[in-house]
Amino acid sequence: MFEKMEGVVLRYEDISQELMSPGVTSDQKRFMALMKEQSDLAPLVETYQSYKKAQSDAEDAQLLLAEENDEELRTLAKEELAQARDQVSVLEEKLRILLLPKDPNDDKNVIVEIRAGAGGDEAALFAGDIYRMYVHYAEGRGWRVETVSFEEIGIGGMKSVSFIISGKGAYSRLKYESGVHRVQRVPVTESGGRIHTSTCTVAVIPEVGDDIQIDIPDKDVRIDVMRASGNGGQCVNTTDSAVRLTHYPTGIVIYSQTEKSQLQNKAKAWALLRSRLYDLEMQRRHDEEADLRRSQIGTGDRSEKIRTYNFPQGRVTDHRIKCTLYKLDSFLNGDMDDIIDPLIAADQAAKLMKLGESA
Repeated sequence: MFEKMEGVVLRYEDISQELMSPGVTSDQKRFMALMKEQSDLAPLVETYQSYKKAQSDAEDAQLLLAEENDEELRTLAKEELAQARDQVSVLEEKLRILLLPKDPNDDKNVIVEIRAGAGGDEAALFAGDIYRMYVHYAEGRGWRVETVSFEEIGIGGMKSVSFIISGKGAYSRLKYESGVHRVQRVPVTESGGRIHTSTCTVAVIPEVGDDIQIDIPDKDVRIDVMRASGNGGQCVNTTDSAVRLTHYPTGIVIYSQTEKSQLQNKAKAWALLRSRLYDLEMQRRHDEEADLRRSQIGTGDRSEKIRTYNFPQGRVTDHRIKCTLYKLDSFLNGDMDDIIDPLIAADQAAKLMKLGESA
């Protein structure tokens, strides 16, 4: 691990030197790539420097203990040695995590698709709750949310909704949300006070940027234009601005309706189609790599039940890490980190264990 870190430090220094050289900004593509690489390496380098300092502090304290006879100084040296060793242990674990192979999609924006499942209108109401939960979470982190398409039921529920969340690290924190979400509560339409169980399905897909080539022949896609339905602002429902793409080989249908311009809706629809096809390819590779699947939290299967929201008890339970919180209201208002952080930690621990087995 430490041989690798010395190489990381040398690379970081080389990048820093190159960024200070005259004329580096003349090639903007190269300049941006260097800036990103430097930003990615900085946490590693800073942690490694702190690790080496903690090691040096431990050695100094050990030396003082060996040479000093004064009991007061020896007591102080013992305390410093214990603190330095604790810090070395913590920083070593942090380095191991930082050196884990990074998911290339972690820094990407995400496309989130929510569909009401079993439960009729109550499932659509729950899907609307989950949509608003993600919007609140994104807003709390300073991310931008763009709704692409939606199908409402008129009482605050949604049969389906697709939206894009743009922000640094969006995929790294939301990628664990894919799966079946279940709600247990008394529906507003239930006069007998009985608790019903309903579901919705969430899919979180990394947005495909220009750095990834997705070849989509024109003959494979049918383009239809039509009037948008539902709320969308003035003029949206009076012109043929909505766009629907049908991808024949996969049967994927993309509908974009929220922009006033047909051109803008078409651009959004094509971006979503490219991302969906990329996601299909990633799922195919994921299914082929059984070892990787076993090293991740949950199965990664979109049909897996991942979380239950129980209203009578005010609790939310994530079944993959067996974590239960009694703060359902704040969770649905976007206070999700108390489950997202343990999911990330559990995933990292599983990958560290996998690396240890293969070492």
